[in-house]
Amino acid sequence: MAAFVEARNLGADGVELDVHRSADGVLVVHHDATAAGVGVLAEHSAAEIRRVLPSVPTLDEALDACAGLLVNVEVKNLPGDADYDPDEHAATAVVELLHSRQRRDDVLVSAFSLASIDRVRGLDATIPTAFLTLVGFDPLEGAAVAAGRGHATIHPDVRSIVGPVAAALADRAARLGMTVNAWTVNLPEEIRRLAAAGIDGVITDVPDVARAALADSS
Repeated sequence: MAAFVEARNLGADGVELDVHRSADGVLVVHHDATAAGVGVLAEHSAAEIRRVLPSVPTLDEALDACAGLLVNVEVKNLPGDADYDPDEHAATAVVELLHSRQRRDDVLVSAFSLASIDRVRGLDATIPTAFLTLVGFDPLEGAAVAAGRGHATIHPDVRSIVGPVAAALADRAARLGMTVNAWTVNLPEEIRRLAAAGIDGVITDVPDVARAALADSS
């Protein structure tokens, strides 16, 4: 939670976070499906997780802390994950939580799994969704696939958009009516390169550095 507050102080437009379901259906914010001292989060209640790891917030708490910022909620649910759920309960829970909060949050739901973001769109097509892609996956193909399923944004690994690929992806996305946010981009020269190529945004660990780099290039 302190990191979310600091991101705002450093000039971030938003924050990116990962969610997993607890055994009692609460969405908790944690990168991995497992945590030291707890094990697989999905096998423990939210109260049990909080007792061992008091710094792990619920998504509800994180959204409150990030009011006024864009919150990129990444749903982690791929085959092979310790808490993999083919029924996509986590994606469903994200939609239900946003509805319970009366849609007052500025949220983008992303995932490496098309099934996860497809579930979000199937439940509420007004919630923006983004397809995450790894290095080695053709981001131009990813943009076409995502657009064909109604997703408005693609999040490519920055290592997959080197050289002329960045401008080609920005052009294809624009023609498809999509936006592109690259991850994880921390070097000023990389930030300036992507901005010049037409990439819409970057996910970064250093928002103050990114702000300064963009100001230098304007």
